[in-house]
Amino acid sequence: MVSGLLIAGTTSDAGKSVLTAGVCRWLHRNGVRVAPFKAQNMSNNSAVVVTAEGRGGELGRAQAMQAAACGLAPDLRFNPVLLKPGSDRSSQVVLLGEAVDTVTAGNYRALRPRLAETAFAALDELRTEYDAVICEGAGSPTEINLRAGDFVNMGLARRFGLPTVVVGDIDRGGVFAAFFGTLALLSAEDQALVSGFVINKFRGDLGLLRPGLDMITEATGRPVHGVLPFHPDVWLDAEDSLAYGRVLGRPGPPHGTAWLRVAVVRLPRISNATDAEALAAEPGVRVHLTVEPADIADADLVVIPGSKATVSDLAWLRRTGLAGAIQAHAAAGRPLLGICGGFQMLAETIDDEVESGLGTVPGLGLLPAGITFAARKTLSRPSGSAMGVPVSGYEIHHGFVSSGTPEPLIRYADGRPEGAVAGNVFGTHWHGAFESDGFRRRFLAEAARLAGRHGFTPAPDTRFAAVRERALDVLGDLVAEHLDTAALLRLIEQGPPKGMPFLPPGAP
Repeated sequence: MVSGLLIAGTTSDAGKSVLTAGVCRWLHRNGVRVAPFKAQNMSNNSAVVVTAEGRGGELGRAQAMQAAACGLAPDLRFNPVLLKPGSDRSSQVVLLGEAVDTVTAGNYRALRPRLAETAFAALDELRTEYDAVICEGAGSPTEINLRAGDFVNMGLARRFGLPTVVVGDIDRGGVFAAFFGTLALLSAEDQALVSGFVINKFRGDLGLLRPGLDMITEATGRPVHGVLPFHPDVWLDAEDSLAYGRVLGRPGPPHGTAWLRVAVVRLPRISNATDAEALAAEPGVRVHLTVEPADIADADLVVIPGSKATVSDLAWLRRTGLAGAIQAHAAAGRPLLGICGGFQMLAETIDDEVESGLGTVPGLGLLPAGITFAARKTLSRPSGSAMGVPVSGYEIHHGFVSSGTPEPLIRYADGRPEGAVAGNVFGTHWHGAFESDGFRRRFLAEAARLAGRHGFTPAPDTRFAAVRERALDVLGDLVAEHLDTAALLRLIEQGPPKGMPFLPPGAP
């Protein structure tokens, strides 16, 4: 019994995560007990799970989103290996939720057998508990320099006999060449598992595309299982693809008479920038990711998001002139918010012997607190209150407030202080706090007041959880309407078709 599928991509950000979520939601709605799986993810966007034993752990945010598509709570086995890049040459290794090592290209090879064994064991367990497991690959399955030790793409497919569907982003161009080349550089054994293609983000007349679909099928011996149209509502829970200059979502018209303009700094090692998505779900709130000081000057509210390399990204703010623009924004009395690493940057000092090893460095000095990094990472899903309303979130950080007595932004349920407020400057270590609808409305109303946007009024009926559910339903609808679901179901249940042709030249 196969009972699974691998969704691979011609490139990173081809649509693997959203297609996996869409297939999961489609199966879930049809009564299938389905779970997602990604053997190894490289992302600084993560979610927190608190296990039955009370231990906090991390997994990729995309797998948490896919779990929601399945109607499941996140499970650390859904993403057993998570690599969190701290620089261009090193990543923190999170194994079944726990940070266990830091790897570089040089020592990754020695650690890889342990990672592969853990990933395979996790998938073995999931396959006994669910009717189907939909697996997501990483990058491209045709990374010919990495194939020998691969356990995420074709290495995973070979181990479990998984039929593989390759998705390509036609918005980038060259999708047919990408399909052909992806297949032609695989070994005969790997090619035998590649069972078809899916085109993502198509805009235009499908009739004009049809000859290309027929020709790629003739050239490869594999069908195109469908063409997913570009859909503007598919933007939540992104991985690391938040592009410079991007406006998040589709901002609806304001509930009041004025818009609120939010600039989110696109840090080099941005982490959990998905916090901004809850703000972008509000009518009349335009959320723009930027690296331009001029955008900071033009914004009503500025947000410094989380970072996997707080001290390094703070130095980048200073080099680029963004630090000066942020300080000028605060000095003008307009609202400024720092989340996790962004909060730490707003402090007077940062003492970091853990991530950067640089010891004590000056922060931006906008909040009366000192930050110290602890060796042990805080991982929790707290709740409490802020601005007079309930709030909940999740924590992923090494830093903590070690000096100063700032006015807290949030109080934990047990009364402990969290975060800081100093006039128009706000900070918190909590991710996900703005998914609490009441707190988000209170905060945006206060931000609009400080910014002088007196015509802005938060909508009283926006429910972020419902926005996320609608997005997942859109993905399920796209799969049901535009893919050959009968063919996908045959692959899941029966495995790859026999006798598919080999496409030369094969693996080098």
